[in-house]
Amino acid sequence: EKDKLVAEVVRYILFKTHQNSGCPIKREELSQLVTKNYRHRSLPAYIINEAKAKLSTIFGYELRELQRSRPSSTSHSRLSQQSGVDAKSYVIISQLPAEVYKKYVEDVNTSHLTGFTFVAISIVQLAGGKIAEDFHTNYYSCADNLWHHLKRMGLHETDENHPVLGNVKQKDKVSGPEGTTLFYELAERALDGTVSERIKQYISQALLFHSDTFHVNLIWEGSMNTAANGAFPLH
Repeated sequence: EKDKLVAEVVRYILFKTHQNSGCPIKREELSQLVTKNYRHRSLPAYIINEAKAKLSTIFGYELRELQRSRPSSTSHSRLSQQSGVDAKSYVIISQLPAEVYKKYVEDVNTSHLTGFTFVAISIVQLAGGKIAEDFHTNYYSCADNLWHHLKRMGLHETDENHPVLGNVKQKDKVSGPEGTTLFYELAERALDGTVSERIKQYISQALLFHSDTFHVNLIWEGSMNTAANGAFPLH
């Protein structure tokens, strides 16, 4: 019976990960799967740990536990807020070396989605982990909203069916003193310590490259201006 429960949890994790494009799976879902026929209090934790071992040894996945505080509506009770804070979830992460994963697993046909995701995550990361959608804003505050930056990639707030990216919107409404605001926030995978650190490294590299390119362009423009003024010939 134990092996049957472990196998059922493993199947559920793999299926849900594929079905929901890697979105976190709530611990509550796995616990309900285990306790639907058995009422032993400590059984879910034991079965989940066994499933974690199976996923690692057989499938090469790490089952990582995540915990994240979610914003709660002001109408919710204090108990609801506490349960939101304590909610745990799981994601599976490949344990394959990067070069092996790139050669045998990565799909070049979805590289555009990966690139878009990285840019969006980087923008939100630089904004402090959360950024307002608020595209109906004045000129001076427009740099604080996501669509101001995404428009530079050819994306617009009305693109719910982009020809390449599809529906790029997933919104979280937060009620505040000035009404309801739409926010984009880093999710569990992007908040993971290892992933977050890699994102910061990539952003640093991109900013360094941009800085060097900007510096070269300034030198080139300066040289052209000097040449135009007759200081030295171009040929």
